[in-house]
Amino acid sequence: MSKIEIARRRRTADVRAAALAALVKTRSVLLGRKGSDGLMMKIVIYALLISIGFIYVYPLLFMVSQSFKNLDDLLDPTVAWIPRTLYWANYGEAWQVLHYMRTLGSTLLVAVAPAVCQTVSCAIVGYGFAKFRFPGKTFLFGLMLLTFIVPKQVVMIPTFLLFKDYGMLETPLPFIVPGLFAQGLRGALFILIYCQFFRTIPDALEEAAQMDGAGSLRTFFRIILPISLPAIVVVFLFSMVWHWNETYLAPLYLGNAMTTLPLELKTFNDAFKAMYTGSSKVTDVNEAIRMAATLLIVLPLLVLYLFAQKWFTQVVDKTGLTGE
Repeated sequence: MSKIEIARRRRTADVRAAALAALVKTRSVLLGRKGSDGLMMKIVIYALLISIGFIYVYPLLFMVSQSFKNLDDLLDPTVAWIPRTLYWANYGEAWQVLHYMRTLGSTLLVAVAPAVCQTVSCAIVGYGFAKFRFPGKTFLFGLMLLTFIVPKQVVMIPTFLLFKDYGMLETPLPFIVPGLFAQGLRGALFILIYCQFFRTIPDALEEAAQMDGAGSLRTFFRIILPISLPAIVVVFLFSMVWHWNETYLAPLYLGNAMTTLPLELKTFNDAFKAMYTGSSKVTDVNEAIRMAATLLIVLPLLVLYLFAQKWFTQVVDKTGLTGE
């Protein structure tokens, strides 16, 4: 074999080796070494996440887009998502019709006060169920869960008559007083969240506190509560959101003495027409104004969730509860 032929075969072998190495590297980049860390799998996962995320965010995006449209953009079928100009007057009119600041104050009173009461009282009850042994514990725990299963419509009339006898109607007390005793809207679920979270705390931590002379109450308030911030934040968040969105019992208990933002939305069309009928500026409500009013109502909850998102995901991961 001549030297020329040997050199040609070496070059061919080098080219094949380089091509094989490039093929292996390309395959590693696209498919990954473990089958789940390749570029193709990441593209599929991100495509699924974006698609599913868009389904959840779509109503909010639609609401924001519609709320900034003027009447011309609403009637123009070529304007789908982005309005030609941002029409802020929709928010001004919705603000006035809702009597926003006054109604926001009463809504916060009805939502925040019961949430604070439930956050404290349910923590104490949940700690008792999670860390103490006492006679009848299983029976009481089952009884507590039963209160979560029974629909509120079943006990609506007895509780209404009870609050009427105590003179609590047309005040926020029907929401606040049950919260003081670890009851109220979904109080059993909050006890269960605390109970699950406290069970994840090692007993050695409490035993070390007791060896240092701390009693049960001091251990609870000085040791347990400071490390339970995620559970506290999530219980407060859930309780406040459910009280905020309560439109079934709220008109029954509050009557005509108080109102909340979600209740105002139910009568928004009539209130708008009553305020602007006869005006040369606006004579009827349109979709953009309704969307602006809806966004104003949910805006405080969105801001609250943005600040509490980190603790929310932590406690859902630890307890396995979604609050649904």
